[in-house]
Amino acid sequence: MGKSDPSKPTLWQVIVSVLGAFFGVQSSEVRERDFTRGHAWWVYVTVGVIFCLILVGTLIAIVKIILVQHGVS
Repeated sequence: MGKSDPSKPTLWQVIVSVLGAFFGVQSSEVRERDFTRGHAWWVYVTVGVIFCLILVGTLIAIVKIILVQHGVS
């Protein structure tokens, strides 16, 4: 049975790492771990794109809700 490489970050660690980088608060220790023992680059890019889409979608939804509440369509 295939075990994952224990030195590679878990999915949760990748998510936290991308969020930290996204908001500019990632520690140098985590950044070093990502570049030395991290997954392939596309894993981080994929998680980053997903979070970007979620952020943009959330902002659009918030603006639409505010505009509807103020009678602007």
